[in-house]
Amino acid sequence: MEEKVFPMTLEGKAKLEDEIHELKTVKRKEVVERIKIARGFGDLSENSEYDAAKDEQAFVEGRITTLENMVRNAQIINSSEAATDIISIGKTVTFKELPAGDEETYTIVGSAEADPFKGLISNDSPIAKALLGHKVDEQVTVPTPGGDIEVLITGLKA
Repeated sequence: MEEKVFPMTLEGKAKLEDEIHELKTVKRKEVVERIKIARGFGDLSENSEYDAAKDEQAFVEGRITTLENMVRNAQIINSSEAATDIISIGKTVTFKELPAGDEETYTIVGSAEADPFKGLISNDSPIAKALLGHKVDEQVTVPTPGGDIEVLITGLKA
């Protein structure tokens, strides 16, 4: 079975690697210490601190595995190598909802880097999927749960 490829920028890959390092060197040790302390409280069958620490340990280990898989299968996107006038991963696009919506600006990134609150949207999001491959001054239909919306692409930069 073929593993999923995770498109991302070099900066995004570095952030994931930093998180892996933090989880392995700091968080893992903190959780092990919490488990040791909780064991000292006695009967493990009724020890909520122990259960919570074990749950956190499972989460940390699962997150490490997920991040390592993403880094291992990273496909580095260099937006400066793509055509300068076509929307692609790694580029920042500005558009406005028609007929008279406000302008919005987002950078399209791989799903591993997405953070809509910081203006980074996943290439798998409906907005990004609709915009990819288009150019400035094009009108694009974006499917949303509330119905399709029309947007006009007003700007693009690498």
